[in-house]
Amino acid sequence: MKTVVCFGEIMGRLAPDQFYRFSQACPGKLDLTFAGAEANVAASISLLGGSSTFVSALPRHAIADACLRTLRGLGVDTTHVLRPGQGRLGLYFVETGANQRPSNVIYDRDYSSVSLTPGEDYPWAEIFAGAGWLHVSGITPALSRQAAEAVKLAAQEAKRAGVTVSCDLNFRKKLWQWEPGCKASALAQRTMREILPYVDVVIGNEEDAADVLGIHAADTDVSSGELAIDKYPQVAAGIAEQFPNVKKVAITLRESVSATHNNWGAMLYAVATRQASFAPLKDGAYCPYEIRDIVDRVGGGDSFAAGLVFALHSGEYATDAQVIAFAVAASCLAHSIKGDFNFSSRTEVETLMGGNASGRVVR
Repeated sequence: MKTVVCFGEIMGRLAPDQFYRFSQACPGKLDLTFAGAEANVAASISLLGGSSTFVSALPRHAIADACLRTLRGLGVDTTHVLRPGQGRLGLYFVETGANQRPSNVIYDRDYSSVSLTPGEDYPWAEIFAGAGWLHVSGITPALSRQAAEAVKLAAQEAKRAGVTVSCDLNFRKKLWQWEPGCKASALAQRTMREILPYVDVVIGNEEDAADVLGIHAADTDVSSGELAIDKYPQVAAGIAEQFPNVKKVAITLRESVSATHNNWGAMLYAVATRQASFAPLKDGAYCPYEIRDIVDRVGGGDSFAAGLVFALHSGEYATDAQVIAFAVAASCLAHSIKGDFNFSSRTEVETLMGGNASGRVVR
């Protein structure tokens, strides 16, 4: 398995203990960990047993040093994280929701190092030497025009090097603010349409497809948690029609009963055969995991992306049905783990993938 390169921003994540609200916890202690969509994928792939490299830019100070030590401790190569001496470490604050109270995220990412660093500063030829995959997301392009151009250049250079490219659309309306007077969804659509022509595998959910590409799933209301599962192959086909370079489309299927109770599954659509594979299955029919006591759902989509990339890139899973089953199982487990990183092993994922979902003590 060749190295998976992940390009994007890593931040400090600050969170109150358990289910405390910001207004309860502040002033007081907040827990600091490190997180970011692309870094989460790099960490998960390494924890699953793959080879990953994280590419980014960080300031020169002790907290950023600790951030890199954390990644290296998980087996992620950080050789190509630039330390330009400009910008800052981005932060985000997360308040974990429960029952009918949703989680809340506050971003503090303006003028971060990665948002100020030109794409030309990264040694892409050296980065992609020996690499087989590049993973990016729609979050880093939302930070600044500079960051958007850097992601586009990374995808272009990856294709030039013969590297497969995946992109998680990851629409975050709070972030797309770098063009005054332009609506977040319009800016995201225009920007991502310049990146997607270089992408082989598109990852997203029903909201991403609607907000970033203007493709809507019929008979679906995400606010009420009602998904018309049979309509999603049409969404995937619509993406492929707009971007003929795309070979596979993965769509996560989250039914939010409440903040702590989600039904979770996904679909993988193969463009060449127009075949859709769903997971998980029961008696041959789609039957989502019922996650009734979510510990932390932030980073759940990244754990899915990591599982998908790992399964596709390793070549050890013979069918799309096996690939999507692995990705969904990996992400299901991530919902039981505090923090953004998915501290789940390949053996644990394959055990759940094989149908052992009892949660009994392993002795």
